[in-house]
Amino acid sequence: MTNVFPSNLAFGIFDHLDEDGRDIGRQYEDRLILAEACDQLGFYAYHLAEHHCTPHGRGPSPNLFLSSVAQRTRRLRLGPLVMLLALYHPLRAFEEICMLDQLSGGRLELGIGRGALPTELGYFGIGADAVPGRYAEASEILMEILVNSREVGTLCYQGRHFDLNDVPLTLRPHQRPHPPTWVAANRPESAAWAAANGTNIACVGPSSSVRKTTDAFRAYREDNAGGGDQGRFVGLLRMVVIGRCDTHAYSLAAPAYARWLKSFQFLYELNAIPTPPNLPLTFDAAVESELCVVGSAESVRKALLDQLEEAGANYLLCQMAFGNLPLDASLYTATTIQSEIMARLG
Repeated sequence: MTNVFPSNLAFGIFDHLDEDGRDIGRQYEDRLILAEACDQLGFYAYHLAEHHCTPHGRGPSPNLFLSSVAQRTRRLRLGPLVMLLALYHPLRAFEEICMLDQLSGGRLELGIGRGALPTELGYFGIGADAVPGRYAEASEILMEILVNSREVGTLCYQGRHFDLNDVPLTLRPHQRPHPPTWVAANRPESAAWAAANGTNIACVGPSSSVRKTTDAFRAYREDNAGGGDQGRFVGLLRMVVIGRCDTHAYSLAAPAYARWLKSFQFLYELNAIPTPPNLPLTFDAAVESELCVVGSAESVRKALLDQLEEAGANYLLCQMAFGNLPLDASLYTATTIQSEIMARLG
């Protein structure tokens, strides 16, 4: 199976799997139901964040949950966004990636990164000073063996954090040359790195700010690859709730955002860490900053298409399950996105 990336607008799902206040097994099942629905509706991929020791993420082993998603879907692609490589031995990461790509029949979308909150890694005994070096080595090793695993039978690497001597590589990913890769990019310099390394990017923030990042991504590709963003996803993340009318949608989204925010702040408050300055601390602020897009089908359609155009993005990462939103509300949003946006775009 070769990688095929759509060049026009596509739609995917992003999920923190943050705590919804109910039984964890029930929440897992609801997400699998949502994934099944999105598979049938024609969404491109399901992306799951990795968080640890916090209600902000009930999926601390994304690949484990995604293996269940793979068995409940047929076309929907799937992957971590992002896999916190500083927590993984690169050989173990490679083996998990190969397994998930094979189990899904070549549907893996591989996101890698350092993580946003060093405290989560600190619980595993990895200090903040060690994270950049561990991530740099792990990502270098991982990409090397993903690209060359079919030609290289053994792995050798000597570094500060990892020392590998003639390790036999007995697994292979399904996709050739390897699964598509992703990074979160919210600064022009990180976008340039992504472009240089052939990865897709996922961005969050006001569209006007994101545009600086997507412009840098395209500029690098045009200067060095001659292809602009052709064949690459330039993703924009939005929390989306569609209701029967604006008032109905707001009545669902406001308490759900408050619960999501409480989960997000859990480790910050527990460790007396200032929250990120760009984090909207109220639902109204989340709407104003464009993090949340909420309303009737028509108002959400217009807002999303306007923001995608202003941001220069070709892929919408819809976070339509968060906080204590009921499953029916998420399913309604997914169905309406398909009928009122995806289908009308042709």
